[in-house]
Amino acid sequence: MDQSKIKNPQSAIRNPQSAKGVAAIIVAAGQGTRIGTEPRKQYMMLGNRPVLAHTLLAFEKCDPIEEIFLVIPGGDDPFCKKEIVDPLRPNKPIHLVSGGGTRQESVYNALKAIDGRFDLVVIHDGVRPLVKIDQIAECVKVAEKYGGCILAVAASDTIKTVDEYDRVVVTMKRHMIRMAQTPQAFHYNLILGAHMAAQKEAYVGTDDAELVELCGEVVKVIPGDPYNIKITTKEDLKLANILI
Repeated sequence: MDQSKIKNPQSAIRNPQSAKGVAAIIVAAGQGTRIGTEPRKQYMMLGNRPVLAHTLLAFEKCDPIEEIFLVIPGGDDPFCKKEIVDPLRPNKPIHLVSGGGTRQESVYNALKAIDGRFDLVVIHDGVRPLVKIDQIAECVKVAEKYGGCILAVAASDTIKTVDEYDRVVVTMKRHMIRMAQTPQAFHYNLILGAHMAAQKEAYVGTDDAELVELCGEVVKVIPGDPYNIKITTKEDLKLANILI
């Protein structure tokens, strides 16, 4: 589709004067098919606790975060509460939200569950358990000022685009390339409007920031961390066990 059709300036209306705090959306509704094991990758053990528990603990310890909306596969509520949430003895409310058919739908479900009670939301992959608390806080701080902020790391290798026959089309300017991570933080009305616009056009983005970009809004980038890995394969899990 023509991505320009998704632009909708009205989706970015926000009122910084009515700040009502910060909520986190932890997206852990994936089925874990790429790792090819049971239990799901978000529930697999990393050190002395499940992957998802490490992620939740980072947001539990991050001062700006007031409440957590945890998106999990439908039907996993009893297991997740007993095995993941309760053992952490959290001081912050953790709300369980059923995921959708895609990651984008899962985030949208959480945004609807928040229902405008918070002015800013931080969206993070549940299988990025090594995220640093200070980076979450910095992402929040920058998003408060600019409307949107993401973590990203500079590309260390030369990046090339290719055609359908695997022939090089162009070599990218490496100093302009960033590899996006989470967390990604946005004013609530901004990210909700971006998701609604994408839904209207049946557009599926690669991350939440892309939907905001397509609305013509600025997304600020701050340095990420190469150790903030996303666990999608068995090799990732092995590496995370070393890093933890």
